[in-house]
Amino acid sequence: MSNLNLPHGGALTERLVPPDQAMAWRKQKKLKGLWPLTLRQLCDLEMIMSGAFSPLTGFLKRSDYDAVVTRMRLQDGTFWPVPITLDVAENFAEKLSVGDAIGLTDADGGLLAALKVEDIWQPDLSQEAIQVYQTQDVGHSGVARLFSRSHKTYLGGTIYGLEMPQHFDFPHLRHTPRQLRDLLATRGWSRVVAFQTRNPMHRGHVELIHRAARAVDGKILLHPVVGETQADDFDHYTRMRCYEHVQRRNADADMLLSMLPLAMRMAGPREALLHAIIRKNYGCTHLIVGRDHAAPTGHFYPPYAAQESIAQHEDELGIKMVPFQELSYVKELDTFLPQEELESDQTVLTVSGSELRRCVKDQVPIPSWLAYPEVVEELRRAHPTNEKQGVTIFFTGFSGAGKSTIAKALLARLMVAGGRSVTLLDGDIVRQNLSSELGFSRAHRDLNILRIGFVASEITKHGGVAICAPIAPYAATRRKVREMVEEHGWFIEVHVSTSLELCEARDRKGLYAKARAGVIKEFTGINDPYEVPEHPQLMIDTATCTPLEAADSILRVLERQRCLGADRRDWSTPNTVGSTATLVST
Repeated sequence: MSNLNLPHGGALTERLVPPDQAMAWRKQKKLKGLWPLTLRQLCDLEMIMSGAFSPLTGFLKRSDYDAVVTRMRLQDGTFWPVPITLDVAENFAEKLSVGDAIGLTDADGGLLAALKVEDIWQPDLSQEAIQVYQTQDVGHSGVARLFSRSHKTYLGGTIYGLEMPQHFDFPHLRHTPRQLRDLLATRGWSRVVAFQTRNPMHRGHVELIHRAARAVDGKILLHPVVGETQADDFDHYTRMRCYEHVQRRNADADMLLSMLPLAMRMAGPREALLHAIIRKNYGCTHLIVGRDHAAPTGHFYPPYAAQESIAQHEDELGIKMVPFQELSYVKELDTFLPQEELESDQTVLTVSGSELRRCVKDQVPIPSWLAYPEVVEELRRAHPTNEKQGVTIFFTGFSGAGKSTIAKALLARLMVAGGRSVTLLDGDIVRQNLSSELGFSRAHRDLNILRIGFVASEITKHGGVAICAPIAPYAATRRKVREMVEEHGWFIEVHVSTSLELCEARDRKGLYAKARAGVIKEFTGINDPYEVPEHPQLMIDTATCTPLEAADSILRVLERQRCLGADRRDWSTPNTVGSTATLVST
């Protein structure tokens, strides 16, 4: 580990221990447990160990967390805008005490670091949402993640890094802060302008970074985020290929491309401050900040709020901001100009990075003035037309509601039509083949649904159709499955809303009777709640329609969404009439 003041930026608090100490940690038997890191936690650990989160030496303790949440400072007064925390399961935390050491592992169980536990507490997540994100609206992707995907217990303490996470993609573009500082020094770059992005770059972005470099007489660092971002973002493999195309198109410019393994919070003004600190740690002197820097989809922050936030704290950040208004394309001049340079008689077109992403996903033609043709080609390859994308149809409802029967009818319809591989993930079948060791506690039921979601997301990613028919009583778990699937394709939620009374009257397996008698504990609808979906694409009550009618209603939704091709009109048999299913939204 080191704390060095290097030529570019301030001191780095790198947290990798020497090899002999790392070996000692691996051999010792004093670790009280191993915690498998989530993607966000893995990104945070890498940023801590590399010094990118300098001056942090670990995950925040409670006193630092409270100070950061309420006043954007560590307990000692050091400016820090966003809490970097380690959330763990309650049953894991209850076995620990302050002073214990735990191991932090990657998804494969490889030990990456040890954490000396210095605090264990349950945070006020509502307060964190209000202070950090300025809202409790779960429409904000950061807030939704905080409420639905975060564990309720935080651990704070010092990190002892044993090994950096392994990356096999774009190794020539991965630099730690120390490595990038050394590279900048070797090139003799004393003024470096960083460009933060998680979107594919359009030609307006290219004009913007060139203007920024000219404004400060500096060089350009393209520093895209390749850790966790929004669920609907393009994968970083696609984006990196696009950035390489941009770099080749601008080979005559002093431009360096490097990857940033950051997990974004989408916290708007606060996150912009974090980005500034990170870029200073990487050796940059300036950071480009635009209109909606680090803002999620939706209107949660005022325009240019990030610029105002950085301007207020620029002196103690140690890095300068290069503020920019939105650039617009001027047709007559065939170039991009900022708002203050536009004239009233000009034909002006404006498209943001987010809008470019939507154009690709909505199959809207993209003109050459907006993006380089090779960039558009990469984006089209990564996001095929609607009819070529995979689909997950996810049923939810009480036991006995008719989910499995409708799912089988839908499977038959799709198999008869042909043209796409279809997999049925029925609740009982999954229990037998994928989750046979699980019980029926809430934790085990959640795990079972997440396993179904993982398999469905893989089927969807490869262009297939997954039909899932579990009870799935909890909204937060269903939301996680939706997020997994929508990274790769369509997710259609179907609420089989058959009443509890009718389901209990059917009781083909005798489960309701056993639940009423107390033989089965935590049975959905009897002694455990069912959280009704708020925004399903379809609601079906099997008291008023047949399984085939219900299946045909689902197929009509798929048809309207153009999920499986625009010209398939032969789903149903000639004698099938419209069902009484309710289309909620498409």
